[in-house]
Amino acid sequence: MACFLAPTAEAVIMTVVSHHAKKKEQQLALPKTENAETAQTVQTDDGKIPFSRKLSWLTSLLWGGSFLLLFEHIWHGEIVPWPPFLTAMATKADTIEMLKEIATTGVTMALLCTAIWCGMLIVAKHIETKRAKALEA
Repeated sequence: MACFLAPTAEAVIMTVVSHHAKKKEQQLALPKTENAETAQTVQTDDGKIPFSRKLSWLTSLLWGGSFLLLFEHIWHGEIVPWPPFLTAMATKADTIEMLKEIATTGVTMALLCTAIWCGMLIVAKHIETKRAKALEA
């Protein structure tokens, strides 16, 4: 019905947070004479991945999953190009069922994407640690 709305809401929020984090990293990394817009990415000398890039992994997971679910709902006729756009909003009983689906299935999918991202962070931290040890040797 509309379970894709929960990961989409998280994706919007995390996209804003990611852009803000990237801007902060650029401001901290660049000398005062340079323009922050000229830098494409922030590189660290110690081989660590910037947090803004790690956040972009999460936003990619969330946006990709949301668009895939959106396409699936369009394919099955649950989203239509005329009002009310979501077929589950035609009656009050269907709307209540749709909201329950968003609260259960949608939130579960968003949490699963976030859990996968946390696993990716653990793997990235392990790789960064190995790289730092190799640079020391």
